[in-house]
Amino acid sequence: MFGELLKKLTEPEPAPLPDGDARLALAALLVRVARTDGHYAQEEADQIDRILSERYALSPFESVALRKEAEILEAEAPDTVRFTRAIKDAVAYEERLGVIEALWAVVMADGVRDSDENALLRLVANLLGVNDRDSNMVRRRVETRLA
Repeated sequence: MFGELLKKLTEPEPAPLPDGDARLALAALLVRVARTDGHYAQEEADQIDRILSERYALSPFESVALRKEAEILEAEAPDTVRFTRAIKDAVAYEERLGVIEALWAVVMADGVRDSDENALLRLVANLLGVNDRDSNMVRRRVETRLA
């Protein structure tokens, strides 16, 4: 089902993804982060739906459908590096900060932030080319918003 997108993501020098594929790659990355701690909570799925709805002006039905596709893609995809490379190539730095903000919001959606999630967010920020200072600033902004 997602063979063509997975092929694009695993190419040694992937071309920038078309908008629909970039959306799906971002949604799959959000799902991957949510699943990192071994507990994919409904609060995390709901947060992903809100992020997708706001970011792409989707209806609730469309955002749930995109998340469901992303759940399948995430389960089939080989590693996080491919998602981040596709997103980095398709998105300007300022928007990548928005990606990091969305990822932190998913991590914090269930009220628990564990070491595996922290480690994955550090890796993803680095792979997206977002420096530690900016990632920490975004994380604090999300913590303040959710407090």
